[in-house]
Amino acid sequence: MNDRVVSINGVPIRLTSERWMHIVEHHDDLAGHYHDVLETVRDPDAVYDGDAGELLALSSRYAPRSLVVAYRELSRTDGFVITAFFTTRLRQIERRRLAWKRPS
Repeated sequence: MNDRVVSINGVPIRLTSERWMHIVEHHDDLAGHYHDVLETVRDPDAVYDGDAGELLALSSRYAPRSLVVAYRELSRTDGFVITAFFTTRLRQIERRRLAWKRPS
């Protein structure tokens, strides 16, 4: 398992088996949401800047929770998923700098 999607910046982002195992070990509610994690990077509702150079893709399609995927773009041709989690605390994410938002 080593799938890729293209981010909103046109960068291929990979989700490796090792990262996926890390995600579901720490966030067992994400088991079965592998493709949702990739889809959130490919087609987010919004993207926010993280604290350490990562980007946070947000999808609100899973109400009442939102799916947040943290990923890093290493170059214009490579990036990877760091982690993912569901949250109901949107304000904590929305306080960050908005890097991109889906046009209305």
